[in-house]
Amino acid sequence: MRRPGRDDRPDRLYTLTQGRTRSAPGTPFDLLTLVVAECDPVPGMQSEHAAILRLTERPTALAEVAAELRLPVTITRILLSDLLAEGRVSARHPRRAELGGRPDSHLLEQVLVGLRNL
Repeated sequence: MRRPGRDDRPDRLYTLTQGRTRSAPGTPFDLLTLVVAECDPVPGMQSEHAAILRLTERPTALAEVAAELRLPVTITRILLSDLLAEGRVSARHPRRAELGGRPDSHLLEQVLVGLRNL
């Protein structure tokens, strides 16, 4: 089944990644990684790279970037690793609660009460 507006032909994806199927080893990208552009797009840059730089003017999750570009996450991860290697983007994981990694039980209790009231 083909989704409207999505051009995910294998030859196009192969061209975008120059035949690569994985991002560079050690790249920090998972679905929640926040990506921030460190520069503006430059003339002659691959259009997907330029689009990523425009999308990530503010911190944006990898999953959001992939959705906006209408590309698979694996392809987006490869494109982001290119930009990271060139110093054009930075990546960081969202901060976890400063409670030793454990959520506040009072907050969870309030959420549970709110859900029950729905």
